[in-house]
Amino acid sequence: MAGGVSGIDFTQTADVVAPQLLGCVVEHDGVAVRLTEVEAYLGADDEAAHTYRGKTARNAAMFGPPGRLYVYFSYGIHFNGNIVCAPEGLGQGCLMRGGEVVAGEELARERRQRPERAPIPHENLARGPGNLGQALGLTLADNGTPVVLSSREEEPEWVAGPRVGISKNADAPLRFWVPGDRTVSTPRGRPRGRR
Repeated sequence: MAGGVSGIDFTQTADVVAPQLLGCVVEHDGVAVRLTEVEAYLGADDEAAHTYRGKTARNAAMFGPPGRLYVYFSYGIHFNGNIVCAPEGLGQGCLMRGGEVVAGEELARERRQRPERAPIPHENLARGPGNLGQALGLTLADNGTPVVLSSREEEPEWVAGPRVGISKNADAPLRFWVPGDRTVSTPRGRPRGRR
């Protein structure tokens, strides 16, 4: 099984995989983050997906084997990471939107902290997809590489609601998060379903 996480079948569709990722720990380049917020992107069935219009050089990793990273440069400042899922060729994935740094905090802080700014609170180190990518040290060189995940101890309670920061298919309840967790990016409200 890709990534070594017992119980997650990355060949399932992104909306099925996404809530299963909550509570799992992703490890990369000396830092580990417990995922508390993810968004599902459903390929050709989802106007907001990078893969909606088909395969390109930029999004090719999303069409590749499930259980790998799709890393892209966002707004010219952040590297965002997605976990590819669904059968190969469908172009689906889960954006890692937020989490808690559980190992390698000093290194994550080094990557995130600007000397002229006040210290970043622990809960903000990997809150938001760009911050999470920076804390993990993601770069385009990681695009297409296998994701390294550890199993969660227990399945957390989660809710689903609209995705954040997109203009197309924005109301689809494809954002999944752990309610009340301080590492979840804002807005934290507007849940559509509860588990």
